Amino acid sequence: MDLSVPGLDALDVSGKRVLVRVDFNVPLDDEGHITDDTRVRAALPTLRTILERGGQPVLLSHLGRPKGAVVEGLRLNPVAACLQSHLGRKVLKLDGSSGPEVEAAVDASNDVVLLENVRFHPGETKGDPELARAYARLGDVFVNDAFGASHRDHASVTGPARLLPSAAGELVQSEIQAFRRVLENPARPLVAILGGAKVSDKLKVVRNLLDRCDAVMVGGGMSYTFLRGQGYEVGDSLVEADQLEAVRENLRLAEEKGCALLVPSDHVVADRFAADALVEVTSEIPKGRMGLDIGPDTRELYAQRIAAARTVVWNGPMGVFEWEAFRAGTEAIGRAVAASPGYTVVGGGDSVAALELLGLSDSVDHVSTGGGASLELLEGRVLPGFAVLGSVGG
Repeated sequence: MDLSVPGLDALDVSGKRVLVRVDFNVPLDDEGHITDDTRVRAALPTLRTILERGGQPVLLSHLGRPKGAVVEGLRLNPVAACLQSHLGRKVLKLDGSSGPEVEAAVDASNDVVLLENVRFHPGETKGDPELARAYARLGDVFVNDAFGASHRDHASVTGPARLLPSAAGELVQSEIQAFRRVLENPARPLVAILGGAKVSDKLKVVRNLLDRCDAVMVGGGMSYTFLRGQGYEVGDSLVEADQLEAVRENLRLAEEKGCALLVPSDHVVADRFAADALVEVTSEIPKGRMGLDIGPDTRELYAQRIAAARTVVWNGPMGVFEWEAFRAGTEAIGRAVAASPGYTVVGGGDSVAALELLGLSDSVDHVSTGGGASLELLEGRVLPGFAVLGSVGG
């Protein structure tokens, strides 16, 4: 898998309008205030570089899932105010993202321009080529700095790169560099920790990592399909019966390839799926009980593997960490990853949220800004938003 893409140094931005796809899909409270501006701050290095080199950024972003309709609560006005505060210079927010009026406003402005939510267009998520051409008319060159959207073949992600000279922004470049260190030539031992609810979401990741990892450690709801596949009783735990054969094939391949594929040996179980459920720790899961976290023996074993590793990648929580009774497994993994002497990468929204909840984000070498995109990289897939970069000559 080739992860090389042209960077900003390959693009002449001086005196040019630089169309930049950013990911400003920030969380908002009920009053429309931004509750976490991490994604806005993540775009600042690219924007400052463009400005320092004499370019004018024209920004494209989505926010939420308006499904092709104008939703007043998903306009990008709060983002514009936040970005202006961080940049320390004027940001012109427009009420549209394409068309003659938008083109005229961009032509008349020397400020940073933030276009309206691209997902107000029904053609955005369908990759509409006419909409892509409308976006391309707003810039002279194109920069993709939206790692979290790069696994989507959407009009604002891939379309402009097919029409304009293009490159990756600094955020995308940092993400690529991190995953190259994991996937291409990692320091060994390389271990992966995979969690989350559904095994069907992660089986392709497991399969790809078996060729690369010294150990893959499984937790979360997905682990119970693995355990059932090995013949263990798992009570009322989450099991995807239609994935059992695929799980058994992965277990067989792990043995063939010499990769340790580890599953929990003990569990925090509950009598029902609730924050105040009756909780106990057990090595077997009886009927009437469901596993909702990894147990203390598993935490210790996984932490030992992490401590001995020189490269660690983590995607997915070990249990229902949102509830305190089932947080210990995810906390143990988070602390082990943060304390690891090796190179550490964490991806996936829930894993990142867990790190932030525990105050450990600053102790990890790379915290990815894209859950779906990072997962597809770990599957070994080429992201559409990367594949098109540099396809048009300057």
